[in-house]
Amino acid sequence: MLTTPAGGHLTEQAADGLAGPLATDGLRRLTDLVAGGGVVVLSGAGLSTESGIPDYRGETGAQRRGQPMTYQTFTRDSIARRRYWARSHLGWRTIAGASPNAGHDAVTALQTAGVVAGIITQNVDGLHQTSGARSVIELHGNLARVICLRCGDFMERHELHRRLTEANPAFQAEVAVVNADGDVELDDADLTSFHPVDCGVCAGGMLKPDVVFFGESVPHARVAESFALVESARTLLVLGSSLTVMSGRRFVLRALKLGIPVAIVNQGTTKESHRADVVIDGRLGVVLPAVAQSVTGSGGLELAI
Repeated sequence: MLTTPAGGHLTEQAADGLAGPLATDGLRRLTDLVAGGGVVVLSGAGLSTESGIPDYRGETGAQRRGQPMTYQTFTRDSIARRRYWARSHLGWRTIAGASPNAGHDAVTALQTAGVVAGIITQNVDGLHQTSGARSVIELHGNLARVICLRCGDFMERHELHRRLTEANPAFQAEVAVVNADGDVELDDADLTSFHPVDCGVCAGGMLKPDVVFFGESVPHARVAESFALVESARTLLVLGSSLTVMSGRRFVLRALKLGIPVAIVNQGTTKESHRADVVIDGRLGVVLPAVAQSVTGSGGLELAI
C-alpha cells in the first residue's frame, strides 16, 4: 500500500499538485493497475460532489441535518410521504440540472479505451450514463424513474415533476440544503400545503422513486450481477465512497477475499483502506483525468491546476 513517511495515505495536496516523488509514485501505481485492464469501478456519492451534488459523509455530507427517508416510513406514514415528495420535488431540480464532472468523464474515457470492464454505482443521479458510460449497474436505482408500488408501472421523473407542479401551483419554499438522494431540508411550515399525486395508470397507487431507500433491500438479481462482475475483475477501483454502508463494502470484501487488487480514490476516511493496494486521498476530478490521460495516451501524469 502506498503510504507517506508519516504512515498516512497520499494526501489531497500531494495529489492536486504532484508534490514530489511520493505523489507521482502513487499516481503511477494507480495507473499501472488501471492500464492492466479488467478494471471494475465501484463509485459512490463522492464522485458527484464536483457536479454540485452533496455526498453523505464527506465535507458536503456534513451539512445534512435530517435523516434519510426509510422504506418503512415512506410506505406507512402518509404525512412523512407528503413531506418526502415536497422536499424531493424541489431537490429534483438540482439533480436533473447536474452535469457530469471530469471524474465521470475520465471513467467513461477509460471504459471507451477498453480498460474498464464494468461500472457499479451506488449513486442515483445517472451521471455516469449522461457522461456516456455503458452497461452501468445502478445498485440503488435512479431518481429519474418513478414506480407505482401497486401496479408496477414506471414513469419518467420529468413527467411526475410536471404533474406535481400542476397539482401545487402555489407551492413556494426556500431550499437550504440538497442531499445526495435528491431530498432537501425544509421547514415543516413550508410543507402543509403540498399535495402529492398518485399513479395515473391504476388510479390511486402509491408512487415511489425507483431507488433503494434505507431499510429496503437491493434486488437480489442486481446484487448477484454485481458480485459476478467483481469476481471477474483484475482490479476493483473504488471511487468516492467511504464504504461505510455494507451495500457497497461487501464487494470490496469479496475482492479482498479473492486476492483481487483494490485501489481507492476518495476524499476522507475509507473503510478497508488499510487492506487496499493503492489509496489516494484526493479530488477525483483531478486524479482520475491524470490516470485516464496516461492510460489512453492523451497526456502524461501532468495536471493543469
